[in-house]
Amino acid sequence: MTDTATAAPATAADRYERFHALREQSVRTPTGFLALVNTQWVSEEQTIWGVPGVWAPRPEAESGLLLTASASDGIRVDGELVDGQVVVRGKDDPAPGAIVFDDHTTGTVIRGEDGQYALRVWDAQSEDIQRFGRIDAFPHNPGWIVTGRFTPNPAGTTVGFSHIKDEGATRELPVPGDIVVTLEGTEYRIAAFRDGNRLQLVFADATSGDDTYGVGRFLFLAPNPDGTITLDFNYAVLPPCAFSYNFNCPMPPKQNRFPFRIEAGEKQVLDREGQPLH
Repeated sequence: MTDTATAAPATAADRYERFHALREQSVRTPTGFLALVNTQWVSEEQTIWGVPGVWAPRPEAESGLLLTASASDGIRVDGELVDGQVVVRGKDDPAPGAIVFDDHTTGTVIRGEDGQYALRVWDAQSEDIQRFGRIDAFPHNPGWIVTGRFTPNPAGTTVGFSHIKDEGATRELPVPGDIVVTLEGTEYRIAAFRDGNRLQLVFADATSGDDTYGVGRFLFLAPNPDGTITLDFNYAVLPPCAFSYNFNCPMPPKQNRFPFRIEAGEKQVLDREGQPLH
């Protein structure tokens, strides 16, 4: 007998509601988007805002950062109290280091595309978690489930993506193929870069800066075996920077900016009073 409490949602609208509920849970976890309170790049020996210790880069090509701290600072790395100097491995390492500052503050080390490393600080009691109300979203809209074609690009194909904090500079990100899709009667050739085993579409539309977050939204995709690709805009999500200013999000390239309204997916992060969180 099927347990109705754990059975999969029966309809597309039910699955969408389940997805939305899980999203709201995930962003307020101890390392969810709302918990990120600092991202600080380390190019020399320095302190990090809000946490103890002295941090320094490692030799080139070695993952992570060097941390110098005394036992009185109370920092634990991989479960061990730091009293002296230790290596904190980056998330690009097969066994990344785990940093605990106190009972609600943790840290991770990330690598930038230029090879530099940064400390990210997560606070399970952050101001944004305390203020968070909900993620506002459009009702499920079957009209925004469309099918396109996916054509692989030659190996090494890239497209320049700007990021919010990069002051106009672009980063060349691998684009494994073109997505050709007809929207509102017009054919578009759009770019999605690789994100692990899936594709990440960064797009904007006529709702951006009005009903939805101004920077744009993300949609995660995977080509079908027959070469088609399904774009279900009901699963369009807000970028991490909509939840914390300490993320640096990619911005939609020109070909991914649509002149019409896509009234599907997430809209804004709202506080407990129903106002935009940022």
